[in-house]
Amino acid sequence: MATEAHSWAAPEVRKPLVPWTFQRRAVGPHDVSIKVAYCGVCHSDVHQVRDEWGKGIFPMVPGHEIVGHVTAVGDKVTGFKVGDTAGVGCMVDSCGECIQCKRGVEQYCQKGASFTYNSTEQDKQTPTYGGYSDHVVVTENFVVHVPKNLDLCAAAPLLCAGVTTYSPLRYWGVKKGSRVGVVGLGGLGHMAVKLASAMGAVVTVFTTSESKKAAAKDLGAHHVVISKDPAEMKQAAGTLDVIIDTVGSSHDLQPYLNTLDVDGKLALVGMPETNHPPFDAKRMISMRQCVGGSNIAGMPETQELLNFCGEHNITATVEKINIDQINEAYERMLKSDVKYRFVIDIASLKQ
Repeated sequence: MATEAHSWAAPEVRKPLVPWTFQRRAVGPHDVSIKVAYCGVCHSDVHQVRDEWGKGIFPMVPGHEIVGHVTAVGDKVTGFKVGDTAGVGCMVDSCGECIQCKRGVEQYCQKGASFTYNSTEQDKQTPTYGGYSDHVVVTENFVVHVPKNLDLCAAAPLLCAGVTTYSPLRYWGVKKGSRVGVVGLGGLGHMAVKLASAMGAVVTVFTTSESKKAAAKDLGAHHVVISKDPAEMKQAAGTLDVIIDTVGSSHDLQPYLNTLDVDGKLALVGMPETNHPPFDAKRMISMRQCVGGSNIAGMPETQELLNFCGEHNITATVEKINIDQINEAYERMLKSDVKYRFVIDIASLKQ
């Protein structure tokens, strides 16, 4: 039997979020139902409710950093039981049959993954609704276990900000002694610093703000470079192996490419509204460098990230809000007025 879900939704493009009730599907044989405790607020939530990426489906219930407790499971579910602490990230399904799904990178599903909101189920017709709601129903393969030692509120952003930065760090082979740069110190950037530091890397943060130097060091950075200072950027030239660029707007990559050593890699994880300016291909060729991109993480790697965070006691640095503060939170995010991620206490829905 379908169940009534209470949420906050954007009724139309660029309209403030308001309370909204809708129907969640009945729990099927392979489904897990989760009572949502907390849901992180991602910058992509703002992009999508404003339809800045196009093809928005309204009303839209955002939220893809979901943690809570299992309240029901289908009779074919084997990995979860009622009472388990569980999470749901950026995807809720995929075809499960293509080469990408079979190798555990469902975010690159050749038939198109079903994202947690502003997307459709695999029937390509039924809209998906996210975690700014009291419960979710998700197929077992897209639910992950959250280590019990982690603070649940602060763990929520691991489902997007965490996996988005962990995946390229793993892909590019970051290990003890690697020299890692992080561009930007927001929701994604602060997680990149924490994770790279826990991997044993020597971490350099690039920021335009002198005031963020102390905060970067507190998060685990070993060095901080003011990127608008030519002297500091020149001193950093050729010193890094991997850069995680978390900035979600178009910007010049060349100054950061200049800080890479031979065989250096720059991984883009911030989604820009327009393309970045061209960079120096000749220098890249002469230094055997690479510019690449990375999109969230597949389900095996998402669970791996959570296990890693459990082992190292890593969570996001968050500001907890009530659901009725969400529109104000969006405005504050646009001003970078948050350290470093808002998380909604979904219990406030009852108020």
